[in-house]
Amino acid sequence: MFSIYHFFKDLLKKKESLLENQKLENFPFDETLLSCKSIGKFPDMAVRLNVGNERLTGGELIELKDSRSYGVPSFNSTIPTGRKQIVDILSGENSSIQFQMQQAGDDVYSLPVRDVFYLIRGRNKGNIKTCLVHGSFFETLEEDQLISNAFEQMLRERLEQTGELLSEDVIEKLKKVFTSQESFSKVRHIDLASISLRFRIMTGVEAQGNILSTKQYPEIRDNTLNLILPCDDSHDEETIAANLHLVFEEHELNKLNRFKIKHHFNGYFFVLQADI
Repeated sequence: MFSIYHFFKDLLKKKESLLENQKLENFPFDETLLSCKSIGKFPDMAVRLNVGNERLTGGELIELKDSRSYGVPSFNSTIPTGRKQIVDILSGENSSIQFQMQQAGDDVYSLPVRDVFYLIRGRNKGNIKTCLVHGSFFETLEEDQLISNAFEQMLRERLEQTGELLSEDVIEKLKKVFTSQESFSKVRHIDLASISLRFRIMTGVEAQGNILSTKQYPEIRDNTLNLILPCDDSHDEETIAANLHLVFEEHELNKLNRFKIKHHFNGYFFVLQADI
């Protein structure tokens, strides 16, 4: 059986390796759990699918983030979200990621929407924190709203600098045009220009979303490994508990800390924590 819970269980077995001064991509991951591994291209890894299992579907996408501080590294080109359409990830029939998934035996499009996780390791004065965190922790606004609001901010700043005037109606219409990352990332070929142009969106984590911050989230202690899942209500809590009991023995769970933390903008999250 494959799932993000099994992936975390494998991390627990090898947690001392997280203390080593090696790149996170060189961690001895159990590759039998993975359908692909493509470091440097989103996703860095994906968990294999479980056929016919509605509770633990598998298929989660995982991005690695290694930091030399307790700051989360920038998300280059891919805006962090809790879920992504698999069709948006795969770039054509011959993509290397799709090929790897199919070679692993996955019916790739049988699970069209995938949960996204970030495996983040930070270092500070000889200590480390490692978090396998659901992407919704960073997604307090939907992607289209985030982009359009940023565009509006840029537009208003530029209008103020130039002294140009636009009506609120025109600003709102322009704001609604720019809601997709693809609008910026597409290569533009300009008449009479000898070079092409492409804008790139980079996203960084604000203080309130920095899961490694001791000030913001003191519950995430030094030298711990943490699984962090959205937990908005009692139903989520019951589902997580049931899934944990499917993967872990009771004596294994008794060695782990279980609690909830409050995101400053985005509700509650369940934490499964182990000392390293």
